[in-house]
Amino acid sequence: MEVTVKGSNMIFPTQHTPKVTHWISNLDMVQATFHVPLLFFYKPYGSPQPQLLKEALSKTLVPFYPMAGRLGCDENGRFQITCNAEGVLWIEAETSSVINDLAGFTPCSQLQKLVPTLDYSGDTTSYPLFMAQLREKVISVLHFINSWSKMARGLSQISMPPLIDRTFLRARVPPTPRFHHLEYDPPPSLLGPNNPTPSSVFVFKITQNQLNTLKAKSWEHGNKTNYNMYTILAAYIWRCATKARGLSYDQPTKLLMPTNGRPRLHPPLPSSYLGNVIFMASSITLSGNLQSEPFVNTLGRVHGALVRMDNEYLRSAIDYLETLPDIKAARGKPETYQCPSLFINKWSQLPLHDADFGWGRPLYAGPPNVVSEGKIFLVPSPTDDGSLSLVACLQTPHMKPFEEHLYQGLMSSENKKARY
Repeated sequence: MEVTVKGSNMIFPTQHTPKVTHWISNLDMVQATFHVPLLFFYKPYGSPQPQLLKEALSKTLVPFYPMAGRLGCDENGRFQITCNAEGVLWIEAETSSVINDLAGFTPCSQLQKLVPTLDYSGDTTSYPLFMAQLREKVISVLHFINSWSKMARGLSQISMPPLIDRTFLRARVPPTPRFHHLEYDPPPSLLGPNNPTPSSVFVFKITQNQLNTLKAKSWEHGNKTNYNMYTILAAYIWRCATKARGLSYDQPTKLLMPTNGRPRLHPPLPSSYLGNVIFMASSITLSGNLQSEPFVNTLGRVHGALVRMDNEYLRSAIDYLETLPDIKAARGKPETYQCPSLFINKWSQLPLHDADFGWGRPLYAGPPNVVSEGKIFLVPSPTDDGSLSLVACLQTPHMKPFEEHLYQGLMSSENKKARY
């Protein structure tokens, strides 16, 4: 795919915005400092109207003014957002490729070409926070993008203005962590040889009927707990990945699950809160347990990790990070998620396909590429048919056995009889 940049310029808020600095929470401090890329594809709808999009973006930046700022540092070297209205980067580009060339929107290096690139190895304080992607976590990203799309359709004001108040996530004084925070422990090391292995990205479609089959499995072995679909999927995928990787029975494996803290904190934060409120639920066990125990036991492990994420645990996590001599050491690195660990991110309930700029709902909305082995994203269907896509980045030799384990367990008893 050849992508030609036609031009770029900065987009500024249409009105005066506060010239302030915003403190960055401990949750932000442990995030890697790079933009979060998202791609949206739409059906052709008349001639392009970039000026309309730019005007709507400029208006949207007034209530979302931190997005037009820059990432800076305070006198102690801690990151902060400098709200200086220096604007966001707008890039117009074109390609001769068509949607049929994109292999069903499978995240890959080809789609990555549609995303602006930056060098994150040095000083990033001059970089815009928004470039067709945002540094904030996905919930805030979508709030911004969906607000922008409504302005492009002619709305005169934002229906749900962002809540901008970082004090909600300050550590207690003094910080009083009450729990062991497994999520920030170093990842388990791989037993045996650990040679560099290439990874691949693949998209697996899971239908509503297959989800129903998996739900039925959760009631086996006398289980009486009505587990939600995310718990069931996370437990099932963890087992499939462990088997596909061929891990020895004595190999520890760690599951990491980003969890929205907004409804779990007390008082709860509204969905309009602008900022990162993502905590990391985690569970660790031996590979042998996942390969031999009944499914209901794995469900209990995952469920326990998720229900533990209440207000006290989340406040303890913030306090724990406050006590670290160097909080940057707790940042997630590629090896945090790689084999034998696994990262499962639930995007299946996010309003990814609500960004209608006047062209209808997007044909695809999601990541352009997944570059870290061990990361899996659950992405909703654009047609609201109850299905979802599982976007997985695994070591290339593990991908085929993962596919086999995944779909074998999603077959209903009737289909199994027909197959064999």
